[in-house]
Amino acid sequence: MGIEIERKFLLADDAWRQSVERSIAMAQGYLGGERASVRVRIAGAEAQLNIKARVRGAARAEFEYTIPVEDAQAMLAELSLPGRVEKTRHHVRHAGMLWEVDEFHGENAGLIVAEIELDAPGQTFEPPPWLGAEVTDKLRYYNANLLTHPYRSWSAEERRNAC
Repeated sequence: MGIEIERKFLLADDAWRQSVERSIAMAQGYLGGERASVRVRIAGAEAQLNIKARVRGAARAEFEYTIPVEDAQAMLAELSLPGRVEKTRHHVRHAGMLWEVDEFHGENAGLIVAEIELDAPGQTFEPPPWLGAEVTDKLRYYNANLLTHPYRSWSAEERRNAC
């Protein structure tokens, strides 16, 4: 069993765009589950089945398996909950660390979240100057929640108080 240690942040500005190494379009759907988030993701020419424990915080159990794209397409069409989370993932390096900046589209357009995966819960890192407030413990920013409560449905007050 793998443990994912990931922290999420909003962005203070668009300066990160100057350092993008590569970008990939992603579409993902969810198969449901109360104790786990079960996701099918197609990212370019690859597909993954991902299972994460539904817990709040930076560290949680995670299983991820590469699957054929045709299988992922069938799962999305036949098994997943209604809707998709669509985004472009931008890879940005800062101080030797890889940041994944997710720019959401569709019902979540306007939301941009930066994530960093760490080797240990207490690992330190140098925050980039474009980094905003941390939202790791805010469930509304988890992709599975964005499917059922998309960013476009948030009230103006929810957006202002988002962090």
